[in-house]
Amino acid sequence: MGTSFTPDLAVKIGNSVGSSYGEIIHGRDPRTSGIMFLHSLVAGETSAGADSYDAGMIPTPTLAKASEEFQCGVMITASHNPPEYNGIKLWNADGSAFDTDQMDDIEQKISSEWKTKPWNKVGKFHTWEGAVDKHIECICRSLGGSSADVVVDCGCGATSVVSPLALRTLGCSVVSINSQPDGYFPGRSSEPTEDQLQDLRNLVIRNNADLGIAHDGDGDRMVALDEHGSFISGDRLVILFASWLGVNSIAVPVDASMVIDDLVRNVTRCRVGDVYISEILKKDGIEFGGEPSGTYIFPKEFYCPDGIFAGALLSQIASERNLSEYLAELPVYPVSRSSSYFKTSLRNSVSSRLKEEMESLDCERLITIDGYRAEFSDGWFIIRLSGTEPKLRVVAESRDEDEMKRLKKAADKIVARCTS
Repeated sequence: MGTSFTPDLAVKIGNSVGSSYGEIIHGRDPRTSGIMFLHSLVAGETSAGADSYDAGMIPTPTLAKASEEFQCGVMITASHNPPEYNGIKLWNADGSAFDTDQMDDIEQKISSEWKTKPWNKVGKFHTWEGAVDKHIECICRSLGGSSADVVVDCGCGATSVVSPLALRTLGCSVVSINSQPDGYFPGRSSEPTEDQLQDLRNLVIRNNADLGIAHDGDGDRMVALDEHGSFISGDRLVILFASWLGVNSIAVPVDASMVIDDLVRNVTRCRVGDVYISEILKKDGIEFGGEPSGTYIFPKEFYCPDGIFAGALLSQIASERNLSEYLAELPVYPVSRSSSYFKTSLRNSVSSRLKEEMESLDCERLITIDGYRAEFSDGWFIIRLSGTEPKLRVVAESRDEDEMKRLKKAADKIVARCTS
C-alpha cells in the first residue's frame, strides 16, 4: 500500500468499474487500510453513476458468492501478504475473477477521460448484510452435514466471521483460535505456512480433534493438519479432494504433482494462479481445480477459490475416515521445492539465459506456458521466474528418491549458470 496501490488510484479504478457496471458489491479483509480504500473506490464508482454496496469485513469467497446478486464484486485484500500490503480483486456475477481481457478493459478506462455524472445522476451507497448467510447456506446445502471435531485457525483474518460459524452450522464441534479480526495479524503470519501452525498443532493433539484447518488473510486458501497434528501439503490436499470427489477431470498449474496424472484421467495444466485455473474450469467444463499453494475451486458451487468450503469438505471427509489413513492410501512421490535469489539488475539476463538453457535441454517434453517444465521418463522439474521477486522457483519430482535428487541437481546447475 502506498507505493503502487494508492487512494488516488483506487478512485480511478472505481470510476472505471462504475462506468461499466451499475451495481457493485464490496468486501474487505481486516487490514487497516481497507476502509480507506473502500471509500476511495465508492467515490469513483458513484461519480460514474453506479450504485455501490458494502458487505463489510468478509472473506474473498464470501464476497465472490455475494457477487451473484450484483453485476460485479470488488474485494479489497492482499490475501496472504503482510499487513502493510493491500490491493483489490474484481469478480463477475458467476463468482469468477475478472479475466485478462476484462482487466485490460479496466486499465484502458483508467487511462482515458474521467467519466462524471451530473449531480442528479450520481450513484448511491448502501450496506448489504446478506453475504455471510448466503455463503454458509451454500456450503450447508452442498455438503449436508459433518460431525467432525475441528480446530480452526483463522489467523485474525476475514474468515473469523465465517469459517467457525459455517463448521458449527454443519454440525462440527469447533475450537477456534486467532478468530478475532485484526489487520495487524498478531496471532501469526497471514500466510499459514507449516512453521506458523504450532499453536494449531498443539490444540489438535490436546483436544483429540479429527483435523486442524488454517486460513490465510482473506480465506481463499486453506491448509490442514491431520488428527495427529501432521501438516498436509497443498499438493496432497488437491490429490485427496480429487480422489474423494472421484473426478474424471482436473485443472492444476504446471508446478503440481505428477501423482495427479496417475489418479485422474484428464489433467489440464495451466499457468500458476487461481485466475488461470478458474478460466480453464469455466471454458472446458472441468470438474475440479486446485494448486499446491492451498487454493481449491469447486465449479459446481462457483469459480472462486474457497478455503472455507474446502475446510468444510475436509471436515466431512474426516468425520468418515481418519485423514492420516486415507492419505496413506494415496500415492506420494519424492518432491523438492526451492527458490534461488539473484540481483534485481540481472532479471533480463537471467530470463534470456534460462530460455536458452531450457530450450536446448534433452528431455521428453518441455512445457513453456509458465516457466519451463522439463518432463522425463520417471520425473520432471520446473524452473520459473517469479513475477514479483528477483528469484527463480525450482520444483523437482520423481517416483524414485535418487532420480528426484538427480533432477534437482540438474535444475540447480541450470539456475547457477543463469544467475552467475
